[in-house]
Amino acid sequence: MKISAITSAVALAFVLVSGPLASAQSAAPADPTEAGKAVFKRANCVGCHKWHGNGGGGYGGDALSLRKTELDRQHIIETVTCGRPGTGMPYFARGSYDTAKCYDMSRQDVGERMPPEGGVFLRPNDIEAVADYVLAHIKGRGEPNYDECTAFFGNTSRVCDIYKANATKPASEPSK
Repeated sequence: MKISAITSAVALAFVLVSGPLASAQSAAPADPTEAGKAVFKRANCVGCHKWHGNGGGGYGGDALSLRKTELDRQHIIETVTCGRPGTGMPYFARGSYDTAKCYDMSRQDVGERMPPEGGVFLRPNDIEAVADYVLAHIKGRGEPNYDECTAFFGNTSRVCDIYKANATKPASEPSK
């Protein structure tokens, strides 16, 4: 009798413990690129590339369009890590051109073409996350739209109001 009571208690404990775990595992996974979006905001990529990645002139600079970029994941990581010599694209990895060469160059090799230092230094996993975000949500997209804007700012932001007129059109799919 004691053994069956113990077995029942163990079984009940297992059900109570595994129930929340099972429901947590069955919940829809969060967008794995959310971390990259947070880095995109924190590192002020929006300052030049704007929230939609189209770049162009404006409040932050004259950045190239990430929507039209030909860069693959590895080249995006390299660009964020090392910036772009001779341009306004800053580097975001501590030690770029000093303890680690970029584009096979040291700070001395780059000379006057040294890119600016980013406002924050990013860890390698943060740089990878922002590259993944760009690839998943920006590169290859058409013109920015209401759905993309609210995905970036939330649906309470008035920033997205200029896209409301076209909100009934489906979001652009990445080009193949």
